[in-house]
Amino acid sequence: MRFKEAYGVWTEGRLTQEEAARMLGVRDRTFRRYIDRYEESGMDGLLDKRLTQASSRRAPVDEVMALAGQYEGRYRGWNVKHFHSWYRRDGGQRSYTWGKNTLQSRGLVTKAARKGTYRTRRDPSPLPGMLLHQDGSTHEWVPGKKWNLIVTMDDATNEHYSMFFVREEGTSSSFQGVRDTILQRGLFSSLYTDRGSHYWYTPETGGKVSKGQLTQFGRSMKQIGIEMIAAYSPQARGRSERPFSTHQDRLPKELALQKITTHGRCQPLSGRGLSTSIQRRVHATCCRGRFSLCTMGWIKP
Repeated sequence: MRFKEAYGVWTEGRLTQEEAARMLGVRDRTFRRYIDRYEESGMDGLLDKRLTQASSRRAPVDEVMALAGQYEGRYRGWNVKHFHSWYRRDGGQRSYTWGKNTLQSRGLVTKAARKGTYRTRRDPSPLPGMLLHQDGSTHEWVPGKKWNLIVTMDDATNEHYSMFFVREEGTSSSFQGVRDTILQRGLFSSLYTDRGSHYWYTPETGGKVSKGQLTQFGRSMKQIGIEMIAAYSPQARGRSERPFSTHQDRLPKELALQKITTHGRCQPLSGRGLSTSIQRRVHATCCRGRFSLCTMGWIKP
């Protein structure tokens, strides 16, 4: 029943205020307030004024325009999460949801399709250092040039202990990743890798790796007491493969932002010089316009 009808029945004396309020689904006190507003301003007095007034927390138009201009000028094509991390880094105070809604309302980014149901993931290791992953990703990190990104990361925390580019993945890059990790954190218990020929010797193509015939890298790990574990499918390396999708999306944009286009001379850089959060924001360091990145140590915020 609408208020006008309930009000008419009440004025005729057929219902009490309590009964009329019950029919409207409100308390009698609220019904009396409706009566006062209706008798003072008519039906307009019953409108929810919150729907007609601008919120005091609403962002000024200048701020909305500045955000859109910032995105269009420097970060065009970046996903919202990546852009928002740099927006906050530059002093922005608004939330991720506000930034996403603002960019979507102006047509600068499109709404992503709903994600499917995740399969059950393996529980991470209980403590850091128990299990590390090492893997490489070949990608066009700068226009027209493909390099390998070698990452050594912890299974328990996803923390990246070593991260650098090489022209080709191999024994040398594998040793470099382990060396960087040991110098930062010390020895670890085990290392999870694919079945690349620099990690394992595989007698039959597609078969099991040989635990007796070790590669140079395998012998070295055995001598220092690090157990090696071979992965037999991309799904088995899911914890190390997932970050690469983030790197392939964000790192080329950040290299382009800093105008890094050449590999240059790879020189080790300390973790404190390249500190970044575990939230997968990659920050590349350039020196005189040339690429000088070798190790990007990720530390917890």
